Amino acid sequence: MFFFMDNDVKMYGQQEFSLPHDVVKLPSEGKFYKNKQKSVKVGYLTASDENIIMSAKAEDMIMTLLRNKVYEPDLRPEDMLNGDIEAILIFLRNTSFGSEYKIQVTDPATGKKFASEIQLDELDIQKGQVEPEEDGSFSVTLPKSGVFVKIRPLTYKEVVEINKQVENYPAGRVAPKVTWKLQKQIVSVNGDASLQTISKFIEGLPIMDSKFIKNFLEENEPRLDLRRSVIAPSGEKVTVDVAFGAEFFRVFF
Repeated sequence: MFFFMDNDVKMYGQQEFSLPHDVVKLPSEGKFYKNKQKSVKVGYLTASDENIIMSAKAEDMIMTLLRNKVYEPDLRPEDMLNGDIEAILIFLRNTSFGSEYKIQVTDPATGKKFASEIQLDELDIQKGQVEPEEDGSFSVTLPKSGVFVKIRPLTYKEVVEINKQVENYPAGRVAPKVTWKLQKQIVSVNGDASLQTISKFIEGLPIMDSKFIKNFLEENEPRLDLRRSVIAPSGEKVTVDVAFGAEFFRVFF
């Protein structure tokens, strides 16, 4: 099972400030956090971390590494945005295995796979065009319903929890993943922040408004641009995304 820390539990890595580390700048610049922290101290992967990399499932492995390597008492990895987590993971990989990332890509012209390589240290930060408010939320008026809502990006913990809910949902039934995400993303409806009001509102939310919320948050959550273009043997350009599965850290295994 996958568990998150209680608020009063400090993990080993977050107490070891004297260990070798570097400072990683967060794409969000801390604008979505209460303490407005713009960077975090992150330790380097060690030989002992290979045990975690080799033994754990992808999601468990990533969270364990984050808890052990983020040396911050006031900002837990699970409370951070996905974009900031991705920046930390890329730092850990670059400083341990180098920035070369080998991938298998399908040539759209032939349907055959080919090997390619991208440089992770060349990824640019994709900044949002709309600044968040002091509490890390955005105030928007939905295009179809005209309702005024406050919305916010999901934390890493919330993303993992929703994925777990989908994974454990009864076979043969469609998991309401969109609804679960909206329940976390919508902070208030016309100034009403009650869960009952938000849930009722989501039940009748037009698809146009749902898509607007999804696209708005995707466009305005600061993060690294993980899309890269490679040229296939046929000469066609293929766009690929950096994925953070188990193989991201299992480079030589």
